[in-house]
Amino acid sequence: MKIKVIITGATGMVGEGVLQECLQNDQVEKILLINRRSAGYQHSKLDEILISDFFDLEAIKNKVANYDACFFCLGISSIGMKEPEYTKTTYDLTLNFAGLLAEVNPGMTFCYVSGAGTDTSEKGRSMWARVKGKTENDLQKLSLNVYNFRPAFMKPFKNARHIKPALKPIISIFSLFRPFNPTYFLTLEEVGKAMINVTIHGYSKHVLETKDIAFMSSTK
Repeated sequence: MKIKVIITGATGMVGEGVLQECLQNDQVEKILLINRRSAGYQHSKLDEILISDFFDLEAIKNKVANYDACFFCLGISSIGMKEPEYTKTTYDLTLNFAGLLAEVNPGMTFCYVSGAGTDTSEKGRSMWARVKGKTENDLQKLSLNVYNFRPAFMKPFKNARHIKPALKPIISIFSLFRPFNPTYFLTLEEVGKAMINVTIHGYSKHVLETKDIAFMSSTK
């Protein structure tokens, strides 16, 4: 089976890593990037749409039809943000985009990059975890086949372009920690493969913790 996928957030480290896996994976035949600015990649199976406002999607409605999956990797850090602002850029933006896809492609697979420690009770002390938890909960109410990915530390591809300088020292010692906890310290190759595999094969859980992601990355 070959699949057609939409990827958001390809100008960030996670989205770029998922894109790189999709570009080299023979099971992916077509990729549509939707970004505010170009990810800077060119490939025969890659198209890109640039939009300035993820809350105004009417212009792309017809262009996102007939895709099998969306790998939603768009996200920002909550550091320095107030809850209403973070909710708008995380919960509201994600649900708006997913709602369009549910209308155009009901039943499509939607892989949402959440994070280890997400709080689906929506009552915990951690602001980002509550907001991510509400996002996970309400995505499940849409007419999409949603898989919430909760990775922890992720290593990018060697030739990745979109890495924040502050992360580079941590990435450089990835190999030291990986042997002690190979499922907590994932590579973005594994995350991308897991998304492709849940699209093709499905999975018994709709929340994938790090161990589930590692398992699905090796599924044939």
